[in-house]
Amino acid sequence: MIPKIERATIVVLDSAGVGALPDAADFGDVGSNTFGNIASHCGGMNLPNMQKLGLGNLTHIQGVEPTQNATGAYGKAAEAAKGKDTTTGHWEIAGVAIDKPFPTYSNGFSDEVIRRFEERTGRKVMANKPASGTAILDEYGEEHMKTGNWIVYTSADPVFQIAAHEEIVPLEELYKACEIALEICTELAPVARVIARPFLGSGEGQFTRTSHRHDYSVTPPRPTVLDRLLENKLDVIGIGKTSDIFAGQGISDSRGTNKDNNDGVAKTLKALEEDTKGLIFTNLVDFDMSYGHRRNPEGYKAALEEFDSQLPEIQSRLKEDEILILTADHGCDPTYKGTDHTREYIPILVYGKNIKTNINLGTRSTFADIAATVEELLLGTKPEGSFAKDLYL
Repeated sequence: MIPKIERATIVVLDSAGVGALPDAADFGDVGSNTFGNIASHCGGMNLPNMQKLGLGNLTHIQGVEPTQNATGAYGKAAEAAKGKDTTTGHWEIAGVAIDKPFPTYSNGFSDEVIRRFEERTGRKVMANKPASGTAILDEYGEEHMKTGNWIVYTSADPVFQIAAHEEIVPLEELYKACEIALEICTELAPVARVIARPFLGSGEGQFTRTSHRHDYSVTPPRPTVLDRLLENKLDVIGIGKTSDIFAGQGISDSRGTNKDNNDGVAKTLKALEEDTKGLIFTNLVDFDMSYGHRRNPEGYKAALEEFDSQLPEIQSRLKEDEILILTADHGCDPTYKGTDHTREYIPILVYGKNIKTNINLGTRSTFADIAATVEELLLGTKPEGSFAKDLYL
């Protein structure tokens, strides 16, 4: 019999993919493998706790050998939606695979979009092109400090990003500009998110982005499992940028992180100590933002090893009937060309004190199987794609 449990925790290791999808060629990502290529580049990785859960059974990871006696369930999932961005990935984890991918803007945004944005915000725009979030500051930061013009840029993701120096443009004004940009883009140039990118520093080579980033997302096109949990009077605690990704929809308690992955882990541990019922949904963004996009495999490796060392404490906080799901939302192979996300499988590692061990969940056809499983275990429904029976029967 499949039990009805009181709480589940999903931790998204943002961008920690486990190998290129069959359609990776359509995205220019053949050969990408975030976990595997980092390990090869760095001469191996030490991830004993995720190894015990079966991580090494999903792809070749130097230093993380396959196990014949996994302490949890392991598998991987392909993305049904034709995208590789944060929003698309998280929405699919929550049960909504979008039918049409968001467009991207390889030549920047149209003159009409920029004109309306300038008129409504009262500041001019510089850049308006795809760029690295750190390189763009070195290129335009000093001019921004002289003129107060917005630094607007995009990437291979469907995002409208606005950088502004905190001592030149007040945060409140930057945040309001993001709300305006989202309105304009929703009408003229659909994006998944508008991102406020505040920074500090006095000149080229000295600019650094601050922790006051804020994401403004469009809402999912259909109800997610988060909405269904709320409808059933359960808690949905979003940690990190989770609430931003869903535009607050389906989240009962948002707990942002202002520092790094360690802050996200600390807030997850605190949430696990509380007497809540429902879902804890954590995003650990440093893997992607600080190391994947920055093409820093050594930093990414160190961050993964640090998280792995924290995993036993997370597991120890679980109540007897709870489950923990470790996963990702896309890849961002730091050894790969460019600075873009990579089209990859995501890992699914499941731990619970009462679930069966050494269970191979196989290769799932959609990230949405995670939502289906959470829904079945928390609500007792029987959604398509659930692997709950594999965990208990």
